Amino acid sequence: MTDTTAPTPYVPPTVWTWDQASGGRFASINRPVAGATHEKDLPRGKHPLQLYSLGTPNGVKVTIMLEELLALGHAGAEYDAWLIRIIEGEQFSSGFVGANPNSKIPALLDCSGTEPVRVFESGAILMYLAEKFAAFLPTESAQRAECLSWLFWQMGSAPFLGGGFGHFYAYAPIKIEYAINRFAMEVKRQMDVLNRRLAESPYVAGDEYTVADIAIWPWYGATAKGLTYEAGEFLNVAEYTHVIRWADEIAKRPAVQRGRMVNRVVGPLAQQLHERHDAGDFDTRTQDKLNPQTAPA
Repeated sequence: MTDTTAPTPYVPPTVWTWDQASGGRFASINRPVAGATHEKDLPRGKHPLQLYSLGTPNGVKVTIMLEELLALGHAGAEYDAWLIRIIEGEQFSSGFVGANPNSKIPALLDCSGTEPVRVFESGAILMYLAEKFAAFLPTESAQRAECLSWLFWQMGSAPFLGGGFGHFYAYAPIKIEYAINRFAMEVKRQMDVLNRRLAESPYVAGDEYTVADIAIWPWYGATAKGLTYEAGEFLNVAEYTHVIRWADEIAKRPAVQRGRMVNRVVGPLAQQLHERHDAGDFDTRTQDKLNPQTAPA
């Protein structure tokens, strides 16, 4: 005999209230208010640029950018990278909130001038560094517009991949078919947009490697390789052949390989550099072992 009882539909209350026991992997750090939860200053190193981050896709964008700048010979791009353990709520310290009122990694302090300049949001950091060092951002009007369009495409699109598809596919306490299908459809549409673009040019913004590639690769390159949320088969990523070609080429860049290691706390220890204060740190990597964290930010 078939049970035809339909589940009780959810009816939103007149006024939403915070249910602290709502579940999910990140329930302990998610909250509906901003601001600091505890007093703690941020550490400072010896270099002009101080990065406070974690090796998630958004964090990796900035460390790749910094390593690429150093590879070009920009000595002023030397940086200290400090690990922010988001699962432990370190992004809610008074020091971090001072660097980023939104309490999200990454956050950058540029101490090269008389007063520190704070920069937050990964796309803003990439653009700030590109303009500061006149690198990876075209100066010709049409090319610059194309590059910035793709940079902001990533900033607007990735939340559907991360907080949308990733949350409901990998992290939600229950599987919701409608939510997974809704965001899977959007992620595949985005991958098709990118695949069609990369069928036309070697890099996202054209013939040259730019901040657009640096921003998009940690999210969509990993998706094309089946690494994002281990959903490669589910999303049938093998059909995005041009994205795969592009992702593989960028992965071979030495600066990209170094940038992926910084503030990374998952995977083999040989691929992790929890803090970075000098180029020689890539050779020593004598940091303490930390508990794995897998949350994209």
